[in-house]
Amino acid sequence: MRILVTGGAGFLGSHLCDRLIAGGHDVLCLDNFFTGRKSNIEHLLGNPRFELIRHDVIDPFKFEVDQIYNLACPASPPHYQYNPIKTIKTSVMGAINCLGLAKRTKARVFQASTSEVYGDPNIHPQTEDYWGNVNPIGRRSCYDEGKRCAETLFFDYHRENKVDIRVVRIFNTYGPRMHPNDGRVVSNFIVQALRGEDITIYGDGSQTRSFCYVDDLIEGFLRLMNQELTVGPVNIGNPGEFTMLELAKLVLEIVGGSSKIVHLPLPSDDPKQRRPDITLAKKYLGWEPTVPLVEGLRRTVEYFRKEIQAG
Repeated sequence: MRILVTGGAGFLGSHLCDRLIAGGHDVLCLDNFFTGRKSNIEHLLGNPRFELIRHDVIDPFKFEVDQIYNLACPASPPHYQYNPIKTIKTSVMGAINCLGLAKRTKARVFQASTSEVYGDPNIHPQTEDYWGNVNPIGRRSCYDEGKRCAETLFFDYHRENKVDIRVVRIFNTYGPRMHPNDGRVVSNFIVQALRGEDITIYGDGSQTRSFCYVDDLIEGFLRLMNQELTVGPVNIGNPGEFTMLELAKLVLEIVGGSSKIVHLPLPSDDPKQRRPDITLAKKYLGWEPTVPLVEGLRRTVEYFRKEIQAG
């Protein structure tokens, strides 16, 4: 197939491009390099089945494709809060442009949504039928509400125009090619430990997250895209739940060194708990994560070690 991946030079997008190329597909990688990096897809540039297009999803685009994966959007708080208006435009107008293309070409289109649509959840773990607890005017709203609106657009295009959609809700994911300055907890802790700096925990460290290794996540993407049982939304994430303090101690154990753990005030609207219910992923996709946190962290530490030495 000929497949368009928006945000294809990003952390997740580049891993998806790798899997699609390995599967024998032609890949169009579209990225404006706001958070994507050329180094993520450098190894694919000489491949005749790979094409890189520098373009912003906010602006219209036309291609002839069989499938579209819409992954374009800054996804870490420092990046999406840097230009919040641009973030919400990327989610909303990017979705409209992808859906318009899917409608014209009759391509199947995949939306990378997020666990952030659940906000600071009142139910735990989060199931796909939970509507969420989101502040519509907070600092995180440009991302949370942008992604919620994108889901609305996907389902309206599906109902009104019979567009063939798939929607995934991604929970915290980590692995090689994460941006070292993306401000997410795994990369923060690893980079701080490797540099011998204090490890900063916001709040008392009791808030929880679930961490899915990138290879597991991409496998979930492909299974959701290429099945006929559900259009989604489907949670993809690791149901293993860890506190920030547990994660920090695990990173220190793997990296070694003399970093100390220090505590800073908790940011506003920061969710206290986050864990996916993956019943639907198991039922429809036969999917569950296979890479344990310790193993995934080791691989990620090795990647960052090389990055820091090279930089």
